[in-house]
Amino acid sequence: MTARNRPVAVLAMTADLPDLLFTPALRRRLAEDVELGPGPVLQEFDSAPARAALARAEVLITGWGSPRITAEVLDAAPALRAVVHTGGSVKGHVSRECWERGILVSSSAAANALPVAEYALAWILLAAKGARRLEHTYRTRRAAVDRNAEFPHVGAYRRSVGIIGASRIGRRVIELLRPFDLEVSLFDPYVTAAEAAALGVASATLPDLLTGSDIVSLHAPALHSTRHMIDAAGLARMPDGATLINTARGSLVDQEALVAELLTGRIDAVIDTTEPEVPPPDSPLYTLPNVVLTPHIAGAQGNELLRLGESAADEVHRYVTGLPLAHPVVVHDLARIA
Repeated sequence: MTARNRPVAVLAMTADLPDLLFTPALRRRLAEDVELGPGPVLQEFDSAPARAALARAEVLITGWGSPRITAEVLDAAPALRAVVHTGGSVKGHVSRECWERGILVSSSAAANALPVAEYALAWILLAAKGARRLEHTYRTRRAAVDRNAEFPHVGAYRRSVGIIGASRIGRRVIELLRPFDLEVSLFDPYVTAAEAAALGVASATLPDLLTGSDIVSLHAPALHSTRHMIDAAGLARMPDGATLINTARGSLVDQEALVAELLTGRIDAVIDTTEPEVPPPDSPLYTLPNVVLTPHIAGAQGNELLRLGESAADEVHRYVTGLPLAHPVVVHDLARIA
């Protein structure tokens, strides 16, 4: 492919993100497929420089912080044929007009699913061992802990794990759990019992999963139908000593009900996402000994961002060589994906 017939690609994301996504070698690889101009990384689409860049763009490579691609923006980008997103969900910036105009849309959600699933796996195993409570007891007591007498029910052998949501991440978690001696069940209204069996797990209703699981890991999308799907009644169903792991979205859980349940000390929680995104300074979540609270780190962080960049570069290569996209986002899936 010569320089003259390479399509023009424009970056739309926060200014610091390209250096985190693309190594010099990966930039050179991109440059073989597209003309990636020296102009600014677009953080808005309204200025004259932004409109000049859009006017030439055939491929828009987007990331966190990308402005929304509205019908007006598309009018300013008559040559646009593909939007390749370096993050997971495209709902925040890709409008339905893109699909209505036949523009291809791709996401790196599959690449971002890997670190989330790994993070969930790590905490499932640590929760089975009772690691958080044992760590807190040992650290605060500063003396020997009689593990068998005080924590007789910990251990990862034949513990029951409930997965909520057979999303990319949920399916990857199920796959990662296969080598372990755990009993895994799944709740997903879109997955039949036969499909669950093919995944190697038992199908369950949400109430039954909550009642019968020592560890519950959330992997459902944030939709109107999933808001507060884990409410006070659901939390009350969880067995004493159970652990709730949320690496999905804070809106899936009624946080007021969760805090109330956690204050009793009856269950544990590993919380990577909350609603609001950062709890208020006086939230008990910061200090409760039965809570692991992390600032939304399960997804791609640090060098894991390079995986997202590589995924996007692969999609750009597929586009310019006429191959189908490996990770297309289609409009009829919008109602049920994150």
